[in-house]
Amino acid sequence: MKKTLCLPLNTSPEQAARLRALQQAFAQVCNALAPTVAQTRVWNRVALHHMAYRQLREQFPDLGSQMVCNAIYAVSRISRTVYQHPASPFNASRLRVGPLPVLRFVDTLPVYFDRHTLSIKDGKLSMFALGGRMHFNLSLRPKDEAAFHKEKLLEIVMSRNADGAFELRFLFQRPDENETVDRAADPAGLPTGVIAIPEYVQVEEIE
Repeated sequence: MKKTLCLPLNTSPEQAARLRALQQAFAQVCNALAPTVAQTRVWNRVALHHMAYRQLREQFPDLGSQMVCNAIYAVSRISRTVYQHPASPFNASRLRVGPLPVLRFVDTLPVYFDRHTLSIKDGKLSMFALGGRMHFNLSLRPKDEAAFHKEKLLEIVMSRNADGAFELRFLFQRPDENETVDRAADPAGLPTGVIAIPEYVQVEEIE
């Protein structure tokens, strides 16, 4: 069983501007990687890392090594939905041999973090940003903060809501669960039904 914790970030105008800049930089990395996915039909996270990490790290030095890894994960994750979901009109198995439609990520793309780029201790949040880490005070219940130490953290996502405010979403897996999640793999089988491609992703169809 998974548990989701959402935390709003109370930002000053300067802090909000820095987070928007981080989103833009994150989207730039994703857009630099997307054509490689379309050309090679490879979206497995590990394979993409070996294929593109060094070049992306050199191309985007300000983003840091771990955030480049997180951008690779973001592209892998969205590509799996767009190219592999049974209901996707861009499902790779139904398209002709050759390059796939290229994904384009807009500046509102959620940013993925991990324990290396974001930490919480004693109600204080420290997170990576361009130009140095940012810090926030959080109002956390003791059991919520305990989750960061006792439960498996699967995913951390920063996004903007419709009002432009930033929030963090944490996805945990409770320690008593037998289910395993391998972020590096492309698990077999996706749910059938209607697919919802995120609004922050555009797909350039092949003419």
